[in-house]
Amino acid sequence: MKHIAESTVRRLSRYLRFLEDFEAQGHQTISSGALAAQGGTTSAQVRKDLSFFGSFGKRGLGYSVSALSTRIREILGLGRTWNVIIVGAGKIGAALAQYRGFRDRGFHVMSVYDADPARIGRALDGVIIRDQKELESDIARLKPDIALLAVPGDVAQPLVDRLVKSGVRAILNFAPAPLQVPEHVTLRSVNMALELEILSYELVNKRT
Repeated sequence: MKHIAESTVRRLSRYLRFLEDFEAQGHQTISSGALAAQGGTTSAQVRKDLSFFGSFGKRGLGYSVSALSTRIREILGLGRTWNVIIVGAGKIGAALAQYRGFRDRGFHVMSVYDADPARIGRALDGVIIRDQKELESDIARLKPDIALLAVPGDVAQPLVDRLVKSGVRAILNFAPAPLQVPEHVTLRSVNMALELEILSYELVNKRT
C-alpha cells in the first residue's frame, strides 16, 4: 500500500467515531460536508482522505453511513482482535488495563506486568499482574501484537529492548523518555506533558 500520512489516518479515526454516532441515531447517509463539519476539516479534505482507499459515495447522494463505517474499520485494521500486553501496573498502567474502550475496538488485554512485589498477583479487571521476569517466556507463548509501556523513564529503554528482542513489533509508550527501536518496530509515544503544554499555549494565545 502507498504511504499514507499520519494526519490522514488520524482523520479517518475521527470520521469513524462520527459515523458510528450517526448510525446509532438512525441516519443512513451523510454528505462530505456534514462529515467535514464534525471533523473540523473541509469537504475537499474528506474526499481526498477517502480517495486514497477507493471510490466512496455518489455525487448528490452522499455516503452510506453503514458501508463507509465498515470500510474505514477495515482500513484501520479493526476487523480483527489485537492482543495487547501492558508493562507497568502503576496508576497509568492500571487505568489502561481497566479501560473498557479497548475491548470495544477489538484490543484484548492479555496480561499485565510489573516489577513491584506488592503489585504482582493482584487483579486488574480480571487480569492478574505478573512478574516482569516472565516477559520473555510469556511473549513467546502468548505472541502479543502490541505492548503498552507505562513505566518510569529510567527503565523504559531496557524494557523496550526486551520487548523488541522477544518479537513485539508495535509499542505504545507512556513513559516520559525518548526511546529507540529498530526500523521494523513501530513505536508511538504519548507525551501527556507536551499535550498539556499545547493546551496551555492555546489558552494563552487563542483569540476569542
